Amino acid sequence: MKTSRAPLVLPRSPEGHPPLVVQVRGEAALFSRPELKVERVSYPVMTPTAARGVLEAIFWKPEMRYRVVAIEVLRPIREFAVRRNETSQVVSLDDARRGRRVDTAAHRDQRNAVCLRDVAYRIHAHVETTEQATKLAAAYREQFRRRVTRGSCFHQPYLGTREFSADFGDPDDTEPIDHSEDLGVMLHTIHFGPPIRMEWFTARLDRGVLHVPARGIEIPTAIVGEG
Repeated sequence: MKTSRAPLVLPRSPEGHPPLVVQVRGEAALFSRPELKVERVSYPVMTPTAARGVLEAIFWKPEMRYRVVAIEVLRPIREFAVRRNETSQVVSLDDARRGRRVDTAAHRDQRNAVCLRDVAYRIHAHVETTEQATKLAAAYREQFRRRVTRGSCFHQPYLGTREFSADFGDPDDTEPIDHSEDLGVMLHTIHFGPPIRMEWFTARLDRGVLHVPARGIEIPTAIVGEG
């Protein structure tokens, strides 16, 4: 017997607006756990930083930022393993302009990865403006909504890694999965600084919904993954 689900209640913006909503889906995804350095193992759900990357691929301006408040998981969590080729050397943009190339065959590592199959999520996020903004947050919200409805984006969104592209569109009434699970420590925000700082939070999936706090806790990067 299916139990009734209470409506999802999320915090409003300081101006009183509900969060923006966009639905994304893809054939596969990989949201890597930071404590596993060699093998790529995905969290069971999309992370806030990955969700922010999808939103910024659709619409972004330097005077605004997104604050993700919740992510709904709309399809059952299914995993699969794959062996991927990765290069151990990366060329900087300046070196690439000077014509430097990497011999990927000589610097290739094969790594196993545990990925997610056939995923779909509903992302809820607020638009926040910086001091440089010349428009109200509502103007950026409307631009985002129009782009989602048209299917427009600055570049193709992806689900964790660029090889797993994402489709997006207006939200429908699909209910989140009825599954709860403690997800451990998850990256909340990267502050690119300088210096670079990272915020983390203890994540939990509650009946298919990952609620994201307004702020995380800063943890020294050397501590993450220890133990």
